[in-house]
Amino acid sequence: MTEPAVLHTTGDHVLSITLDRPETLNALTPNDRDEIVRLLSEASGAPEVRAVVLTGTGRGFCAGADLRNTAATTGERVPGDVARTLRTGAQRLIAAVLDCEKPVIAAVNGTAAGLGAHLAFACDLVLAAESARFIEVFVRRGLVPDAGGAYLLPRLIGPQRAKELMFFGDALTATDAERMGLVNRVVPDADLEKTSRAWAERLATGPTRALALTKQLVNASLDTDRATAFAAEAAAQEINMTTADAPEGVRSFVERRSPLYKGH
Repeated sequence: MTEPAVLHTTGDHVLSITLDRPETLNALTPNDRDEIVRLLSEASGAPEVRAVVLTGTGRGFCAGADLRNTAATTGERVPGDVARTLRTGAQRLIAAVLDCEKPVIAAVNGTAAGLGAHLAFACDLVLAAESARFIEVFVRRGLVPDAGGAYLLPRLIGPQRAKELMFFGDALTATDAERMGLVNRVVPDADLEKTSRAWAERLATGPTRALALTKQLVNASLDTDRATAFAAEAAAQEINMTTADAPEGVRSFVERRSPLYKGH
C-alpha cells in the first residue's frame, strides 16, 4: 500500500489540506480518501483548528477516484461490492466534508472531475481559479453519478441544470460555474492561494461554534419541513447561547468595538 499523497499543515487556526499527486491530476486513491476523512474528523474536535482549506497541486484539483487496479476496471467483484465500496468510500468522504464542524473552503486550482467536482461542491465555500474546470464525467464512462452528486447538485442549482451537467458531461468553466451558483468567487490563478487564505483566516477569527451550528442548520434545511427547521433553529440558538463567544458578540456591539472570539 502506498502512503497517502495528502499534505496538511495547521497555522493561524487554519488547517490546510493539499492533494499532492499532480501527475494524476490528484486522482484519489483509497488511502488518500481515508486520510482526508481522518483529517476532517479530527478537525471537528481540535480547538486549534477553526477553518479548513482544501486544494490541490499542479493543474488539477482532483480528477476523481483513481480507478487503476480496482474492481471497476478488472471486473473482479461479487454482488454488493460496488454499493459497499461507495458507502465506505466516496460517500463517506463527502459526508466527512458536510459533517465537519469547522467551515471548509475548496480552493479549486484546476480540473475538478467526478468525485473531485462533488468534493468541491460539498464544501461550505468554493473559490475557483480562472483555469478551473468542473466535469460531471460519469456519463462519459457509462456510469451513474456517485459521491453524492445527485444529492448535491439539485440542491445547489436545481434539477434541470443538474441533469444538463450529468446527462452531457461537458466541461464547465469556472465563470459558468460561478454564474450557476456552484462557485462563490472566481479569481486569477495567481490570487487563489492568497484569497483562500484570507477567507479562511477571517473564518478562523469568527465565532466557531456559531458557524458550526449555522452550517448544520443550512445543510439540513432542504431536507426538513418548516416546523422541523424552526425547531432546529431554536435549539441551535439555545445551544449557542451557552458559548463564551455569544455574550462577547453582544458585549462588543454594546461597547462599539470589534469582537474577540475565542472559538468556544
